[in-house]
Amino acid sequence: MSQLTIIMYHYVRDLERSRYPKLRGRRTAEFRSQLDYFAWHFNPVTAQQVIAAFRRRDVLPPDAVWLTFDDGYLDHYLTVFPLLHERGWQGSFFPPARAIMEGRLLDVNKIHLLLAAVDDTSKLVSEIREHIGPAFEQLWSAHAAADAYDPPDVVFVKNVLQYALPLDDRARIVDDLFAQYVSSDERAIASEVYISPDQIRLMVRCGMFFGSHGYDHFWMNKLTPVEQEREIRQSLDFLTVIGAPTNEWIMCYPYGAYNEALLQTLKHFDCAVGLTTRSAVANVAIDHALELPRLDTNDFPI
Repeated sequence: MSQLTIIMYHYVRDLERSRYPKLRGRRTAEFRSQLDYFAWHFNPVTAQQVIAAFRRRDVLPPDAVWLTFDDGYLDHYLTVFPLLHERGWQGSFFPPARAIMEGRLLDVNKIHLLLAAVDDTSKLVSEIREHIGPAFEQLWSAHAAADAYDPPDVVFVKNVLQYALPLDDRARIVDDLFAQYVSSDERAIASEVYISPDQIRLMVRCGMFFGSHGYDHFWMNKLTPVEQEREIRQSLDFLTVIGAPTNEWIMCYPYGAYNEALLQTLKHFDCAVGLTTRSAVANVAIDHALELPRLDTNDFPI
C-alpha cells in the first residue's frame, strides 16, 4: 500500500496531576484510547519499515500508521514508552540534542511553561510591551491573530518570543520572564521536562527508534548552509552517543522548517526520511522521502 498515516505527538502526561496542568498536551487516558483506536483501524509500522518502503520499495501493510514523538520530553519515557512496549509497538522519538546533553531548556519550552504558569496572559503581553517599547504596536498588529488552538494574546506571545524579534532580544526577554514567573533554576526545570541519555539508551535497547531533531532546535531554514551542516553533524554525534542509527537515519525538522539547501545537506549525510509539520496523509508513491507530511494527535478521536 502507498498510504502512510504519520502521527505527531509532543507532551503526553496526566496533566491535572502535573506541576503545569495548563500545558497543551495529550492526557494519558486519551493516549491509551488513541492507541486502542489505532489498534482497531490501522497497522502500526516501524521506522525501519518506513525507510525500507522509500529506499527499497518494500510494501507497507494496508492502513499503515507511524507514531512519532517530538522534543525529547520525559513524558516519552514515563508514559509513552511503557504503553507502546506492552503492545509490542515501536515509537519514533526525536529529541533536540543540546537540551538533553546540556540540561538547557529550549526557548520554545520556556514559552510553554510561561503560558502554563501565568493565569492571565495579558500580564505577559504587558511585560513584552515594556521590553520592546515603540515597536510593540506594529508587532501586535502583525502577530496577534487567533488560530485554531489559541486566542490572539497567546498567539502573539508565541510568535514574538519564538521568531518575530531578533534572536538576542527574544532570548533576553524569555529568560527574564521565565525567571520571574517560573524559576531561576533552568537546569532543575530541564531535568523535569526532558528525557535523560540513559533513559534513551534503555528505550533504544528495547526497540524504540531515535532520530535527529537538530542540535539546538533552530529554525533550520533560517541558517546558512554551513550552520545547517554543523547542526546535522552535532546531532549525528548525539545519535552515536545514545546508540541510535546514523546510517539510514531520520530527520524531524524543528518547527517543520527546512529549505532546499538543507535537503541537499541531508542527502550528503545519507538521511533516509525527513518529517515536516505539513498536515496530510503521506503517500509513498508520490511524496519526497525528505518531505513527509504528518497529522497531529488532535486530528484523531480520543
